[in-house]
Amino acid sequence: MIKDDRIELNERFVEVFKLLESQGTIVKNDRNGKGVGDVAEKVLGNKSYGHIIRAYLNGNNKRVIDYGQAKLFARAYDINEAYLLYGIGQPFGFETQHFSNVTEPINQKGNIIFTTIKAFAGSTLGAGSDEDYSTFSIPGVKGSGLVAFQIEGNSMDPVIKHNDIVVCKPIDSVNEIKDNEIYAVKSSGSVWVKYVQRMHNSKGRVSRLKLISANYFDNDPFEEDVNETTRLFKVVRKISTI
Repeated sequence: MIKDDRIELNERFVEVFKLLESQGTIVKNDRNGKGVGDVAEKVLGNKSYGHIIRAYLNGNNKRVIDYGQAKLFARAYDINEAYLLYGIGQPFGFETQHFSNVTEPINQKGNIIFTTIKAFAGSTLGAGSDEDYSTFSIPGVKGSGLVAFQIEGNSMDPVIKHNDIVVCKPIDSVNEIKDNEIYAVKSSGSVWVKYVQRMHNSKGRVSRLKLISANYFDNDPFEEDVNETTRLFKVVRKISTI
């Protein structure tokens, strides 16, 4: 009997396959590098195994993709591996803004505070000198209270890479968190940018947060208490260098 997790894995595979079709990345009957046979070659190692891929796509067939094959599929088509394997995040990450140079604020005036992760981790953001922060704006990102800072490290690679800039929107309550989406969690002088899952105590209250890296092979999940120092920010945009 096929386990539920494998069925859910196959459902996500079918969903992402259809998204790739809608983008024109995969064309089922194509003979010039985009067809089902080409998918089979990338996932199963043999172009003649297209019938197996079609079986995975057929909801009435008992065959389902396995985790190793799904991983190859994700890497071949630049899919968010955490989403395909475990349902974390979005199929292709979140919306990305690309700029040739992000070492300086994009505009001198705007609605987004640009700072360092060290200053963001502190308690005086917005009340310090002009050396601590500046402001900028980018198209399509509106509202107040937005904060941006540069990522250090590769724990969220490949979704967010070292030196990418994330733009974050504050949320008022831990109850606003949507499990398996990306947040900046600020607590006791530290900041983590992770996929977040809420953890409830015996009274049904959110008392801890499970923080999960996109690069989960090198970074184990860990838990953090929710306390009076905890501040939460939803990551709404990333800015990457070209």
